[in-house]
Amino acid sequence: MELGVALLTPLLGLCLSCLTALTLWKCLRPQKGRLPPGPTPLPFLGNLLQVKADNIFQSFLALRDKYGPVFTVHLGPRRVVVLCGHDAVKEALVDQAEEFSGRGELASIDRNFNGTGVALANGERWKQLRRFSLTALRNFGMGKRSIEERIQEEAQFLMEAFRKTQGQPFDPTFFLSRTVSNVISSVVFGHRFDYEDETFLSLLRKINESFLEMSGPSAQFYNMFSCVMRYLPGRHNRLYDLLEELKAFVAERAQANLETLDLDHPRDFIDCFLIQMEKEKGNPSSEFNMENLVPTALNLFFGGTETVSSTLRYGFLLLMKHPDVEEKVHQEIDRVIGRERLPSIEDRKSMPFTDAVIHEIQRVTNIVPLGMPHSVVRDTHFRGFLLPKGTNVFPLLGSVLRDPKYFRNPDKFDPGHFLDADGCFKKNEAFVPFASGKRICLGEAMARMELFLYLATILQNFNLKALGPPEDIDLTPQVSGFGNIPPDYRMRLVPRG
Repeated sequence: MELGVALLTPLLGLCLSCLTALTLWKCLRPQKGRLPPGPTPLPFLGNLLQVKADNIFQSFLALRDKYGPVFTVHLGPRRVVVLCGHDAVKEALVDQAEEFSGRGELASIDRNFNGTGVALANGERWKQLRRFSLTALRNFGMGKRSIEERIQEEAQFLMEAFRKTQGQPFDPTFFLSRTVSNVISSVVFGHRFDYEDETFLSLLRKINESFLEMSGPSAQFYNMFSCVMRYLPGRHNRLYDLLEELKAFVAERAQANLETLDLDHPRDFIDCFLIQMEKEKGNPSSEFNMENLVPTALNLFFGGTETVSSTLRYGFLLLMKHPDVEEKVHQEIDRVIGRERLPSIEDRKSMPFTDAVIHEIQRVTNIVPLGMPHSVVRDTHFRGFLLPKGTNVFPLLGSVLRDPKYFRNPDKFDPGHFLDADGCFKKNEAFVPFASGKRICLGEAMARMELFLYLATILQNFNLKALGPPEDIDLTPQVSGFGNIPPDYRMRLVPRG
């Protein structure tokens, strides 16, 4: 035993020395291309002194103030170009959309997916999966039961659950995740879950915890130092385990669908994918296989559950902190919809204030401030720099949503950002919570519909009540990393008279 320890210590030292030497060589050797300026990295550690894993977004903003809207930073041994502000992000993701269309590295979840599934794929695989997914979602939206009808039905189940709280304090987290998840579940899996279904509740807890882990410091450290941390025990492995459990559930559902598949009558997204697999089984370049089905279905299920429910949860807090805004929404609902019929998506065009409030909630909550990482698919000239093929790029969506050039009060909750002088809804090109360009969120249309229909239905029926004075409500995220996780809180709902 003592001999083993004695041998292990110098071996670890040698490995660390080799890693340090390799990193120093990679950082100091002449680079192909000409990258933007940035802080000088330390060997292996990169810019760890400037980039704090527990608040990476604010660290990037501090570097922006010093180096400008486009700069290079080293996350451990990994070199990344960061884009800040609407102009820089638009120039990359929209004006040079093809060049910046690659998916960058996100090591904390890459080890679960290995480049499979629509969200993390690249090249021809990504093009096939995205084209198919968009078509399948669009077809379900125009099927026998539209997406709008599914949302309206789920909103009524939510109202029933809310009434059962009888005005008592409660945590809205799983009320919201259950109802929102059931909308995407009905598309991906072909049916909704009962709110008390233990399997469903277990899935939602895993999704909620996964988003928390993805945003925490351990995942940020893993993204920086995956070359070492993948071999070490610790908290960073919890995210891997959670995602594997979610993948196992989806794989089980896919297998059940396969065993009962009717090629002429698809029941859900999984059936559509299986039918496409059958159509292309003789095509050697096809990307339609189980290896891509499971992560693609999980991408839709996860994304369609967590981001909208987190936005609504944060939205409740903002409205309770600004009761005057809530009252104006109530008045508009009463004037346009009344109390008797269900809100419909057609109502949105007649409700500019409510629409503006929803946009402002999305802007201020800034659920995914870092955005998903991109990469350039070829050597790319950008703003006088030359980014070599494969360079990872972080388009900071949070910096766009709070760009003072496009929002007069970027740090203040102000629905006026989306209203003109006449009170009509006004678009703002810097409103990019779903990203932009070729990698824009697949579920944008569904999410926008959900946010309007849920908020209108809830405020048609209830007044939101905080447990303390509005001015005491703290909007600080409980964790800020990949995502901004809303703080835990309890609230009351009082039926409107």
